[in-house]
Amino acid sequence: MTARVTLYSRPGCHLCDDARAVIERVCADLGEEYVEVSIDDDPRLQERFGEEIPVTFVDGRQHDFWRVDETRLRAALTS
Repeated sequence: MTARVTLYSRPGCHLCDDARAVIERVCADLGEEYVEVSIDDDPRLQERFGEEIPVTFVDGRQHDFWRVDETRLRAALTS
């Protein structure tokens, strides 16, 4: 199974911690996988996302940034 959700984050980011908690809960409930990528490991990602983290992608398309709306994420994963 490949992950449908990608969370772009950075260590020490409190918004990233909040987003991760929502993503973990939703993915666990729906039997989906997610991956987390630190933008600090890639200068291109740092340039692309900068201060917009956390950034969430669903099925390869940007879904949210800064905050993850649980209802929207569930809808995206069940549609």
